[in-house]
Amino acid sequence: MSTEDQARKLDESDPGHRSLFHIPPAEGGEYPESAYFAGNSLGLQPRAVRAELVAELDDWARLGVEGHLAANRPWLPYHAQLTGPAARLVGALPSETVVMNSLTVNLHLLMVSFYRPAGDRTRILIEDSAFPSDSYAVRSQARYHGLEPDTTVVRLDTGEILDFLATQGETVALVLLGGVNYLTGELLDIPAITAAGHAAGAVVGWDLAHAAGNVPLRLHDWGPDFAAWCSYKYLNAGPGALAGAFVHQRHHGNKELPRFEGWWSTEEATRFEMAPSSRPPSTVEAWQVSNPPVLAMSPVRTSLEIFDQIGIPALRERSLRLTGYLEELLDEILPGRPITVLTPREPARRGCQLSLRVPDAEDLSRRLRVESGVVTDARKPDVVRIAPVPLYSSYHDCWRAVRALAALIPEEA
Repeated sequence: MSTEDQARKLDESDPGHRSLFHIPPAEGGEYPESAYFAGNSLGLQPRAVRAELVAELDDWARLGVEGHLAANRPWLPYHAQLTGPAARLVGALPSETVVMNSLTVNLHLLMVSFYRPAGDRTRILIEDSAFPSDSYAVRSQARYHGLEPDTTVVRLDTGEILDFLATQGETVALVLLGGVNYLTGELLDIPAITAAGHAAGAVVGWDLAHAAGNVPLRLHDWGPDFAAWCSYKYLNAGPGALAGAFVHQRHHGNKELPRFEGWWSTEEATRFEMAPSSRPPSTVEAWQVSNPPVLAMSPVRTSLEIFDQIGIPALRERSLRLTGYLEELLDEILPGRPITVLTPREPARRGCQLSLRVPDAEDLSRRLRVESGVVTDARKPDVVRIAPVPLYSSYHDCWRAVRALAALIPEEA
């Protein structure tokens, strides 16, 4: 196995941005800080969040309602501060991007517009290992339209998607897939699947919960109809943080699309005329419903500033190096041990997560944490997910994780 000294030297030459984040203390083991690999579930807190959030609270205490216009960062147009950075993060136009609600709420609001079953074209295509919330959402959409979920929702292995669209695409109304699969860490071919879905006559949407902040995205150029993502995983904006939504420019101003509306769905210039009917703008903001929650937006803004400063291309390059190093270390302990890497071996087909099939995953994840200070997460029954996040994970973290795995998983007889 590569040595601890070698891992330390790699950190000296390729240090990342660990100092920008609070690293939780280790629960066990010989090192004071955790080796934190659960950023694919909840990202770590940026150090700047506390002071910036307190500043918003101070403005509220000092100004009351006048903070809408007089706060240091006025609340009325506050959400617009997030639009540019979010658009750059996902490769979209500012007019195509908005931060609002939570992920599944956004998916439902978007499916109101874009899932329009008719005739024989009723099916919704998802990956077989889709995140449960996506599965529940599309099944409930099928029921809402009076359809039977078990026959309307088609679950496929990711390798079967293109063939299915080529042979049965005329029955598909909506393709809704995870850009990076939450369980395996596989990065799907977003442009190819989007093109295939459109060629089959289907609408194509993406859940980018595990892709945003993890891999480069070019939503405007790739052309999906819509997308949504959360901000609490790789975007490090806090538990339950506000989500993002994308609607491609070609749909803006389309009066034929049904859409749920609220106060923030109307154009900004006439919002306070208090008219009984909305005048939706020709942007994704027509899909907004509610007054933006400033205190929830503050951590998202702080996080997006970090991504703007460092840039996804630089983070992706470090991700490839760091995840590749973890993979090399795992290969040194795999022979003779009951461990299988589920994530694709090709770096271009994955983000920064490696998923391991192991015996008794939950107990192994617990022991890694309490005995070695290595924080992973488990998915029943047999998957442990390890995500070396390029912003704050280190090569030494990877070395610690593999050493701990070697100690806890005995060789097979």
